[in-house]
Amino acid sequence: MVGLLAFAVASFQLNPSFTSEAVRDYKTRADAGDAEAQYLYSCALVTRKATSKDFSQAFVYAKKAADQGYERAFLRVGRGYEQGWGVESNAVKATAYYSRFLPWAIKAAEQGDANAQLDLWGVYSNGDGVTRDEAEAIKWLRKAAERGHAGAQLCLGFSYALGDGVEQSYKEAAKWFRKAAAQGDAWAQCRLGEMHKDGNGDKKDEIEAVKWFRKAAEQGMELAQCNLGTMYYYGVGGLRKDETEAVKWWQKAAKQKNMLAQYALGVMYANGKGVGKNEVEAANWYRKAAEQGCALAQNNLGVMYQFGKGVEKDETEAVKWFRKAAERDCVPAQYNLGLGYANGIGIEQNEIEAVKWWQKAAKQKNMLAQYALGVMYANGKGVGKNEVEAANWYRKAAEQGYALAQNNLGLMYQFGKGVEKDEIKAIQWFKKAVEQWDLKACMNLFWFTLIRYWIVSVIFLVLVCGGLFTLLIKWTRKRKMCEAG
Repeated sequence: MVGLLAFAVASFQLNPSFTSEAVRDYKTRADAGDAEAQYLYSCALVTRKATSKDFSQAFVYAKKAADQGYERAFLRVGRGYEQGWGVESNAVKATAYYSRFLPWAIKAAEQGDANAQLDLWGVYSNGDGVTRDEAEAIKWLRKAAERGHAGAQLCLGFSYALGDGVEQSYKEAAKWFRKAAAQGDAWAQCRLGEMHKDGNGDKKDEIEAVKWFRKAAEQGMELAQCNLGTMYYYGVGGLRKDETEAVKWWQKAAKQKNMLAQYALGVMYANGKGVGKNEVEAANWYRKAAEQGCALAQNNLGVMYQFGKGVEKDETEAVKWFRKAAERDCVPAQYNLGLGYANGIGIEQNEIEAVKWWQKAAKQKNMLAQYALGVMYANGKGVGKNEVEAANWYRKAAEQGYALAQNNLGLMYQFGKGVEKDEIKAIQWFKKAVEQWDLKACMNLFWFTLIRYWIVSVIFLVLVCGGLFTLLIKWTRKRKMCEAG
């Protein structure tokens, strides 16, 4: 994990400003032959949203800097050759560049160069030309952090938060994030905001969380912009609930390809919250998030295709997106995919596959899937008929308040199917469903009550009428005896 963390921040070793204006300046100077600018531009190209083309270009500029003898570029070029980042893998060349980098880095680090110290953290974390050594990696990272290097302070904070190379401690993590945040590091500000929001390392304080999210968001940090939008949406952290303001910040984050913000915008456009209702825009934002792997967006895009909302109706396309989301363990998508298989919508009908996907969703407490499994077990579709299992799944859904399951469970108790017959429990479950205005439950409760009490009423009437008839006969006989006398 430390190695991954080292790579994640490799682009920020020098704490350069990666604003659009700065990046343009780096490129201009880099193209003019400035070695440092070539190195900085290669760093700026490798972001969380980097494409293979970005990696290739980053390698080219790092190589140019290295060819001019810029020492820090040796490490990037070595990593490029070792990992195949932007160039074909070549272990021999990687070793050669590491060999050029290490003597310089160790000497510079021992002389107190914080950037070189941070470089060595990455080297020992990843095993770049050396044997991986977490203790040595943390030693150099701590030295850089104690010298005030914001990037090192950020990384040390992550190390403590994750328990990588050090004993896990949210309190220590918050301490180092705070130091980096005070220097204006947007990542540290965002992470500190998250810790305040969740109460990790510090007392939970949503107002403080909003403060740090805003600082990072105003620097253009997309994750913080997404978080700030969420705080406005729910009206927490001392903020008044403001869906329009939420949309504003989500739009900023979404334009920077933050998939959660893109998904959130899809929801807002679909429901006309904070923005005019627009199903075409909703589908557009769902698609952007879905293509980045957001399972909830993939499921919602599938729903849009299923019903032809914002896109042309296409049930086959709907199933495609349901499957993508379901395979990412998205519970609603697992239910929807099962429904497609059960009914042959957008895919060939296959009740066994339907049961398979509903079981996955049902185990994660999706009440629709639990009810559907009950139906399948009750009728022996896609699985062996088993009324005990049917009643079990109906109960799970019924206990979550699903009216159809409550009604069916009532029927199971009424007729003693899968459970011991119990008319009182049958009435109880019918009543729960009736409270939700389930029409089938209303009819079942009406007829069940009528039949149950009609029989009692008939018996009572028979007894009463029989008694009256007996009295009438006795009275008649007595009268005749009196008249005869």
